[in-house]
Amino acid sequence: MAFKPRGIPARDLETVALGLDELEAIRLADLEGLYQDAAAAEMGVSRATFGRLIERARHKVAGALLGSKMLVIEGGTVTVRANKTFMCAGCGQTFETPQGTGRPEVCPKCGSELVRRADTLQESDAGDMGPGQGRGAGRCQRAGRRRGRCGQGWQDGHAE
Repeated sequence: MAFKPRGIPARDLETVALGLDELEAIRLADLEGLYQDAAAAEMGVSRATFGRLIERARHKVAGALLGSKMLVIEGGTVTVRANKTFMCAGCGQTFETPQGTGRPEVCPKCGSELVRRADTLQESDAGDMGPGQGRGAGRCQRAGRRRGRCGQGWQDGHAE
Protein backbone atom coordinates (compact mmCIF):
# COMPACT_ATOMS: atom_id res chain seq x y z
CA MET A 1 0.00 0.00 0.00
CA ALA A 2 1.31 3.47 -0.82
CA PHE A 3 0.22 7.08 -0.36
CA LYS A 4 1.65 9.84 -2.52
CA PRO A 5 1.12 13.50 -3.34
CA ARG A 6 -1.43 14.03 -6.08
CA GLY A 7 -0.18 15.13 -9.48
CA ILE A 8 3.37 13.81 -9.17
CA PRO A 9 4.28 10.48 -10.81
CA ALA A 10 5.45 7.86 -8.30
CA ARG A 11 8.69 7.35 -10.25
CA ASP A 12 9.63 10.98 -9.50
CA LEU A 13 9.09 10.72 -5.75
CA GLU A 14 11.43 9.74 -2.95
CA THR A 15 9.83 7.03 -0.81
CA VAL A 16 9.57 6.58 2.93
CA ALA A 17 8.92 3.02 4.14
CA LEU A 18 6.67 2.57 7.17
CA GLY A 19 6.76 -0.90 8.74
CA LEU A 20 3.66 -2.69 9.99
CA ASP A 21 4.86 -2.40 13.58
CA GLU A 22 5.15 1.37 13.14
CA LEU A 23 1.72 1.54 11.51
CA GLU A 24 0.24 -0.46 14.40
CA ALA A 25 1.88 1.91 16.90
CA ILE A 26 0.24 4.89 15.14
CA ARG A 27 -3.12 3.10 15.11
CA LEU A 28 -3.02 2.31 18.82
CA ALA A 29 -1.68 5.68 20.01
CA ASP A 30 -3.25 8.15 17.60
CA LEU A 31 -6.42 6.45 16.34
CA GLU A 32 -7.40 4.40 19.39
CA GLY A 33 -6.04 6.95 21.86
CA LEU A 34 -4.32 4.40 24.12
CA TYR A 35 -1.62 5.44 26.56
CA GLN A 36 1.80 4.08 25.65
CA ASP A 37 1.79 1.46 28.41
CA ALA A 38 -1.56 0.02 27.24
CA ALA A 39 -0.54 0.17 23.58
CA ALA A 40 2.76 -1.57 24.37
CA ALA A 41 0.89 -4.34 26.20
CA GLU A 42 -1.45 -4.81 23.23
CA MET A 43 1.53 -5.09 20.87
CA GLY A 44 3.44 -7.37 23.26
CA VAL A 45 6.45 -5.06 23.53
CA SER A 46 7.98 -3.03 26.35
CA ARG A 47 6.85 0.53 27.00
CA ALA A 48 10.30 1.79 25.93
CA THR A 49 10.16 -0.17 22.66
CA PHE A 50 6.70 1.20 21.94
CA GLY A 51 7.98 4.72 22.60
CA ARG A 52 10.75 4.25 20.04
CA LEU A 53 8.31 2.76 17.50
CA ILE A 54 5.80 5.59 17.76
CA GLU A 55 8.50 8.27 17.63
CA ARG A 56 10.05 6.73 14.51
CA ALA A 57 6.63 6.24 12.87
CA ARG A 58 5.49 9.80 13.49
CA HIS A 59 8.82 11.13 12.18
CA LYS A 60 8.43 9.12 8.96
CA VAL A 61 4.81 10.15 8.40
CA ALA A 62 5.55 13.83 9.05
CA GLY A 63 8.58 13.65 6.75
CA ALA A 64 6.52 12.10 3.96
CA LEU A 65 3.65 14.59 4.30
CA LEU A 66 5.76 17.71 4.62
CA GLY A 67 8.48 16.63 2.22
CA SER A 68 6.16 15.58 -0.63
CA LYS A 69 7.38 11.98 -0.49
CA MET A 70 5.56 8.73 -1.16
CA LEU A 71 4.71 6.80 2.02
CA VAL A 72 4.89 3.04 1.49
CA ILE A 73 3.51 0.53 4.02
CA GLU A 74 5.70 -2.58 4.09
CA GLY A 75 5.89 -5.79 6.03
CA GLY A 76 3.27 -8.32 4.98
CA THR A 77 -0.44 -9.01 5.13
CA VAL A 78 -2.61 -6.98 7.47
CA THR A 79 -5.80 -8.27 9.12
CA VAL A 80 -8.09 -5.63 10.60
CA ARG A 81 -10.62 -6.56 13.27
CA ALA A 82 -14.14 -5.44 12.40
CA ASN A 83 -15.07 -4.25 15.91
CA LYS A 84 -13.56 -3.14 19.22
CA THR A 85 -14.98 -4.38 22.52
CA PHE A 86 -15.50 -1.98 25.43
CA MET A 87 -16.59 -2.50 29.03
CA CYS A 88 -18.31 -0.08 31.39
CA ALA A 89 -17.07 -0.05 34.99
CA GLY A 90 -20.30 1.61 36.08
CA CYS A 91 -22.72 -1.16 35.07
CA GLY A 92 -20.48 -3.96 33.76
CA GLN A 93 -22.01 -3.77 30.27
CA THR A 94 -19.81 -4.88 27.36
CA PHE A 95 -20.45 -3.51 23.90
CA GLU A 96 -18.76 -3.23 20.51
CA THR A 97 -18.06 -0.32 18.20
CA PRO A 98 -16.72 -0.35 14.63
CA GLN A 99 -12.95 -0.17 14.19
CA GLY A 100 -11.71 3.37 13.60
CA THR A 101 -14.50 5.17 15.45
CA GLY A 102 -12.50 5.95 18.58
CA ARG A 103 -13.36 5.30 22.22
CA PRO A 104 -16.96 6.03 23.20
CA GLU A 105 -17.31 8.93 25.65
CA VAL A 106 -20.06 7.25 27.70
CA CYS A 107 -21.66 3.84 28.19
CA PRO A 108 -24.73 3.43 25.95
CA LYS A 109 -26.60 1.64 28.77
CA CYS A 110 -25.96 3.77 31.89
CA GLY A 111 -24.17 6.90 30.62
CA SER A 112 -21.09 6.34 32.80
CA GLU A 113 -17.78 7.80 31.60
CA LEU A 114 -15.85 4.79 32.99
CA VAL A 115 -15.56 3.07 29.61
CA ARG A 116 -12.43 1.04 28.86
CA ARG A 117 -11.26 -1.26 26.06
CA ALA A 118 -12.21 -4.77 27.18
CA ASP A 119 -9.78 -6.51 24.83
CA THR A 120 -6.78 -4.72 26.40
CA LEU A 121 -7.70 -5.36 30.03
CA GLN A 122 -5.63 -7.80 32.03
CA GLU A 123 -7.35 -10.33 34.26
CA SER A 124 -6.42 -8.28 37.36
CA ASP A 125 -8.10 -5.22 35.81
CA ALA A 126 -11.45 -6.92 35.24
CA GLY A 127 -12.88 -6.04 38.67
CA ASP A 128 -13.78 -2.55 39.80
CA MET A 129 -12.22 -0.19 37.24
CA GLY A 130 -13.05 2.94 39.18
CA PRO A 131 -10.49 5.68 39.74
CA GLY A 132 -7.01 4.22 40.13
CA GLN A 133 -8.22 0.64 39.70
CA GLY A 134 -7.85 -0.13 35.98
CA ARG A 135 -4.96 0.12 33.58
CA GLY A 136 -2.90 3.16 34.53
CA ALA A 137 -3.54 2.70 38.26
CA GLY A 138 -2.54 5.78 40.20
CA ARG A 139 -3.59 8.21 37.50
CA CYS A 140 -6.49 10.50 38.13
CA GLN A 141 -9.60 9.22 36.37
CA ARG A 142 -11.52 12.52 36.38
CA ALA A 143 -13.07 13.80 33.18
CA GLY A 144 -10.81 16.18 31.31
CA ARG A 145 -7.58 14.51 32.35
CA ARG A 146 -4.61 14.58 30.02
CA ARG A 147 -1.73 12.19 30.48
CA GLY A 148 -2.64 11.51 34.08
CA ARG A 149 -3.39 15.10 35.14
CA CYS A 150 -6.85 15.86 36.38
CA GLY A 151 -6.56 19.63 36.48
CA GLN A 152 -7.68 19.81 40.11
CA GLY A 153 -5.67 21.66 42.74
CA TRP A 154 -4.27 20.49 46.06
CA GLN A 155 -7.53 21.31 47.84
CA ASP A 156 -9.10 17.95 46.96
CA GLY A 157 -5.95 15.84 47.18
CA HIS A 158 -5.04 15.94 43.51
CA ALA A 159 -1.80 17.58 42.43
CA GLU A 160 -1.71 19.36 39.10
